[in-house]
Amino acid sequence: MLLGTSLSASAQAAPAGAASVQVFTSAAGTDQRLARGQDVQLKPGHALTEVENSVFVDPAKRFQTVMGIGGAITDSSAEVFAKLSKEKQAEFLKAYYDPNQGIGYTLARTTIHSSDFSSASYTYIKEGDKALKTFSIDHDRQFRIPLIKQAIAAAGGQLTMFVSPWSAPAFMKTNNNMLRGGSLLPQYADAWATYYTKFIKAYEAEGIPIWGISLQNEPMAVQKWESMIYTAEQERDFLKDHLGPVMAKAGYGDKKIIVWDHNRDMMNYRAQVIFGDPEAAKYAWGMGFHWYETWAGFNPMFDNVGKVHEAWADKPILLTEASVEKYDPARLQDWANGERYGQSMINDFNNGVVGWTDWNILLDEKGGPNHVGNWCFAPIHADTRTGELIYTPSYYVIGHFSRFVRPEARRVSVASSRSNLLATGFVNQDGKLATIVMNPTDKAITYNFYVGTESAQVEIPAHAIQTLVH
Repeated sequence: MLLGTSLSASAQAAPAGAASVQVFTSAAGTDQRLARGQDVQLKPGHALTEVENSVFVDPAKRFQTVMGIGGAITDSSAEVFAKLSKEKQAEFLKAYYDPNQGIGYTLARTTIHSSDFSSASYTYIKEGDKALKTFSIDHDRQFRIPLIKQAIAAAGGQLTMFVSPWSAPAFMKTNNNMLRGGSLLPQYADAWATYYTKFIKAYEAEGIPIWGISLQNEPMAVQKWESMIYTAEQERDFLKDHLGPVMAKAGYGDKKIIVWDHNRDMMNYRAQVIFGDPEAAKYAWGMGFHWYETWAGFNPMFDNVGKVHEAWADKPILLTEASVEKYDPARLQDWANGERYGQSMINDFNNGVVGWTDWNILLDEKGGPNHVGNWCFAPIHADTRTGELIYTPSYYVIGHFSRFVRPEARRVSVASSRSNLLATGFVNQDGKLATIVMNPTDKAITYNFYVGTESAQVEIPAHAIQTLVH
């Protein structure tokens, strides 16, 4: 479903002397999906009362700079994409990467060899090749590299790309298995660090620029799929003694290295250990994090993000992966899935993150392919039986950010007078303000939208998200 750019019938021009605000809404139980409704006009002189819902925007107070918003191009996404007709492929690329008719993704992640979201485990070398003489990315040339190239083209020729490994090859690990955890054997530390540089060189030779890498995906999780464990101290030492120096020696000292790349719960200690060591910190661009295990039945611990930002303000923080797990086709249009994205994105940005990266951009009607049965949701699914694309609420909720908050935007001060509304806001390089407001309650809410000392009244439906642009 591509998004139109024309005014709806109810949109109208602002009267002379008033600043017009465009209001885009997506709401549960309606057909509103990034739909532009009636513009509102900011006017001075509204009397504020204590009981009213209000959202206050102060464009003069500015914070972190946004690097981008996007999603991961995995083997699974690429394999499903290849099954689509040319017409559906074109629709899909426009839906994600076109900033006017789509939601304008500008950030992407991909994997260093396989993850669970591959049809099988594989590496780029023959098992036991310590010297990496057999290194080849031929596997990726079938599906993944063609999709990445088309995504870059659809995004206008530029897509900030970072890459992550799930596991070293089996022979380099203590458990001699790419799956189920295990740690890197010390004697292979330099070889494994060199593996990253070979990946970068090979991808860039394909015309795919690599902005940065994360050191290890989820270094504290023993999974039934590709996984590898680092304690905080092990990650620190691998970074400062091996990966950082090897990257620099290979001429990739300008590539950004992201540490942690796991959940919010333990990110503060990891920051303390790595950023607190000057020799390790000099190689670390910043910290990545995920949203898993800090949600169902738990406080999402958004404050932990803010505490890392407060303690290490010179180290950017990036949400590197998020996905709604436990795929169920009956829940494809479950609004709560999208609402989870809205809550996380608003709170994460308000706590200082510079970018937000969803997981798979595309999965099939089963929530895969996935070689260990770890089926998940994606913002867009393809029914490979019919060739149709299925757009979920998550796609539109993410779009309320990615379409209107462009790279180099600055977050501005936004506050809500009541906890029933969540809000954040940004000023783009062209001077346009984008304020995102979410109503997770069961009732429509009328609120005062203040920009500086001018205001307008806006209604937001129950279980809805809005972006206000002016």
